[in-house]
Amino acid sequence: MATTTLGKDNFEQVVSDNDIVLIDFWASWCGPCRMFAPIYEEASERHDGIVFGKVDTEAEQELAGAFNIMSIPTLMVFRDQIMLYAQPGALPGASLEKLIETVKELDMDDVRRQISETEQAKSPSAS
Repeated sequence: MATTTLGKDNFEQVVSDNDIVLIDFWASWCGPCRMFAPIYEEASERHDGIVFGKVDTEAEQELAGAFNIMSIPTLMVFRDQIMLYAQPGALPGASLEKLIETVKELDMDDVRRQISETEQAKSPSAS
């Protein structure tokens, strides 16, 4: 599966309609982005059923701003519409594969429970 170009017009729909979505925020002038691109593309061809999206931060400045992208490349991973990973920096191929396998193996019921518990701990107690 090849990479998918994402923008403000299709971003939410792609994240909503797919179980696992990886997103590479990049720009054509960025050397590390150009080095990461073939690694990301190769991974996209190995993992059917996972969407590998790319957001050109120059063309989609509003979207990059909405996610507070300060450094590129930045990789984000969503599963079941929950952002699980968001880190700047180009990953080596083996690290990207390990991240993908970790995301696939997560117990999402447990993740949702942990999020719920964290949100409850942050909210003021009912008296």
